[in-house]
Amino acid sequence: MLRSIGADQVIDYTQEDFTKSGQRYDLILDVAAHRSIFDYKRALSPEGICVFVGGSTAAIFQALILGPLISRTGRKKMGSVMWKPNKKEDFVLLKELFEAGKVVPVIDRRYPLSEAAEALRYLQEEPHLGKVVITVAHNNNT
Repeated sequence: MLRSIGADQVIDYTQEDFTKSGQRYDLILDVAAHRSIFDYKRALSPEGICVFVGGSTAAIFQALILGPLISRTGRKKMGSVMWKPNKKEDFVLLKELFEAGKVVPVIDRRYPLSEAAEALRYLQEEPHLGKVVITVAHNNNT
């Protein structure tokens, strides 16, 4: 699925520990972070960037606390998407990427607002690829 939306390289973390392969990466985008931040740092090229989008509580905590410290003390940059403030120019760039088809959102399932509890259960208990979307019906009478 990731290759179909443009990823150059995809690593199945259940099959391979990329932090121990000896290969160095310019960019690591980890959506299921569960290793030590120092493992990720070791896998980065000298001026590499590591961004955590999700993952274990411990990994996210390390990214929030240690990521800025690591970023200030060297050329490698580490952090979490959650920690970055939203900037207007970032949204403009994202809009352009979406419109050009360079970024393709992956939606696993859609649920109406009335089934939000089921959507949350699905997220917690079932394997899923992509995002789960809650849709809200618009009523012109309200």
